[in-house]
Amino acid sequence: MKPANGHLPRRKLLQGLGCLSAGLAATGAAPVADVTENVRPPDVTTNPPRQWGPGAPPSYTPDPDVVIIDRSFRDLLFSAATIHRVWDQGTWLEGPAWSSEGRYLLFSDTVTSRQYRYLWETGEVTVFRPESYHSNGNTFDYQGRQISCEHFLRRVIRWEHDGSVRVIADHYEGRPLNSPNDVVVHPDGGIWFTDPGYGDGFTEGHADEPAGEANPDGKIRWRLGEELIGEIGGNKRQADHTFRVDPSGRIEAVLTQAQLPNPNGLCFSPDHKSLYAISSGRQPGGNGHDGDQAIHVFDIQKDNTLANPRLFTNMRFQGVQMGPDGMKADIFGNLWCGAGGPLGLCGVFVFNPEGHLIGRIRLPHGVSNLTFGGPKRNWLFMCAGESLYRLQVNTQGVAPA
Repeated sequence: MKPANGHLPRRKLLQGLGCLSAGLAATGAAPVADVTENVRPPDVTTNPPRQWGPGAPPSYTPDPDVVIIDRSFRDLLFSAATIHRVWDQGTWLEGPAWSSEGRYLLFSDTVTSRQYRYLWETGEVTVFRPESYHSNGNTFDYQGRQISCEHFLRRVIRWEHDGSVRVIADHYEGRPLNSPNDVVVHPDGGIWFTDPGYGDGFTEGHADEPAGEANPDGKIRWRLGEELIGEIGGNKRQADHTFRVDPSGRIEAVLTQAQLPNPNGLCFSPDHKSLYAISSGRQPGGNGHDGDQAIHVFDIQKDNTLANPRLFTNMRFQGVQMGPDGMKADIFGNLWCGAGGPLGLCGVFVFNPEGHLIGRIRLPHGVSNLTFGGPKRNWLFMCAGESLYRLQVNTQGVAPA
C-alpha cells in the first residue's frame, strides 16, 4: 500500500522514520495518555523498554501496547495474548493474505520482489515465490486461488489451481495500468483493486519513461536494473482509478482520481453493502499529487456502482495526521487499519462501524497492511516495515483471506 502521509514520505518509513497511532479527536472517545515526545528509543514504544524476537523475555499481560480506548475494544481481545514479532528479515512487507486450504500466510516484500509464506504448524517463514515482480497486495478468492498485484509489470494476476497464471487486468481503455496496489474479492466473483502510482519508482517497480509523471524531466534512467522494463507492462502513468473486474473479465472504473486520489487500501463491510477506501499521501515524481490521508466509505449499488460517498475517519489524532494504509473488517463490522506516523503512535487503529476509534496496537514501525489468519481466523497478522507481527484476538476476519 502506500506512503504514510505528505509530510512523512513512504521512503522515510522504510528508513525507520515512520509510524503512528491513536484515536480521532472527533470520536468523543475517552482521552488517551499523551506520548512523551522526548523519549524516542530506537525500537520500542513501552516503558520499561520492550524486547522483540525469539530471545525476548515474556511480555507483560495484558499487553501494554494493546491500548483500550473504548470498553467495546476489550471484548475483541484475548486478555492473555501478547504481540509477537515472528519474522524480521524483510525490507518492506505488504499484502498479507491467509490461505485457508494451505494453512499459511502469504505476504510480499515489495522491495526485494519476493513472496513469502508463514507456515501455521511450525511458525517457519519460507520463500514462496523467488520472483514476484514487486508484488504488493494479495488475496485469495472464494475458490482459494491466489490473486496478486504486481507493481513491476503493472497488472493484477490470478494463479489457477493447475499452476497457470491468468492476467486479470493490465489495461483500461487501451492504456496500461499504473501499479495495482490492493485487491479484494466479492462473493459475486468480482475483483476490486486500486491503481495509484506508488510502484512507479526505483524501489518497488520501475520509473516511467521520460515525460511520464514519475520521470517528468527524463533524468531517471528508467531502464536500468531489470531486463523486462519496457517490454511487459506500462511505461507511463495514467490517472488514478479504483477498478472492478466482473466475472466475465470486463473492467470498469468505480472511482476516478477526482473522486478518490491516490487510492490505497480497500475493504468490504461484512454484508458487502459498503466499500471502504483509503486515500493516501503524495506519489513519487516531481508532479505527484496528494490524497487526503483519510478513510472513505461508499454504498455499493445493485449494479456495482458506488453512491453516497462520505468520510469514515480523517485519521487525525491529537493534532497528528496519521497515514492509513491497508485495512480489514472483522465479523462485527469493526475496521482494523494499519497506519504510519511517529514512533509511539504507529501501528493499528481499530474503529467501530460508526467510525469511532475504540483501540489501537502500538508497534515500532508503521503497519502497511494486516489480515486475520489462523485456522479460526482469530489471529491478527501485521506487516510493519521489515517485520511480521501477530496477535491473537477475540474476533474473526470476515474476508476470505
